[in-house]
Amino acid sequence: MAKSGDPLLIKRYASRRLYNTETSDYVTLDDIAGFIRDGREVQIIDLKTGDDLTRQYLLQIIAEHESRGENVLPVAVLTDLVRTYSTQAQSVVPQFLAASFEMLRDSQSKMMENLGAMPNPMKNVPGFEAMQAQQQAFLNAIMQGWGAAGTTAPQAGDEPEDDDDKDAELESIKKQLAELQSKLSGL
Repeated sequence: MAKSGDPLLIKRYASRRLYNTETSDYVTLDDIAGFIRDGREVQIIDLKTGDDLTRQYLLQIIAEHESRGENVLPVAVLTDLVRTYSTQAQSVVPQFLAASFEMLRDSQSKMMENLGAMPNPMKNVPGFEAMQAQQQAFLNAIMQGWGAAGTTAPQAGDEPEDDDDKDAELESIKKQLAELQSKLSGL
């Protein structure tokens, strides 16, 4: 298995299938997008020619996301990118885009660090307490509905359920609900 700093090598066969050399299995574009989202660098090469196809496949992944309505790139930005291919700005655009994305990554990292340092970043959001109260009321309503849904009319031949079993089950559900509420409060 390669080191996490090494790019994940993907080989494209003549059949256009993509082969993950680390796990020895075939992968899809969605799999490759997942590797990248997880922070892994990838390199895609053509097995026959040895050509680096990484750029081509990354553009294809972006195009597929955009065509599914997952729009990240505004039309104006796409238009400007097309224009740069026919102007003198073509030489500066790659450096500008790389620097811009580096600044974006740094800003996101700092923001996440700052959020992690706060006891509860949502406490300062207006209406947070009201939202928590609504969540509590919603969960209480669900719990009452579960209690009603769990009761059925006895059928002929059924043995009556023990009230202690019902109480134990209800206590278990209440405990699970309390745990969920504490997790929600921690978010």
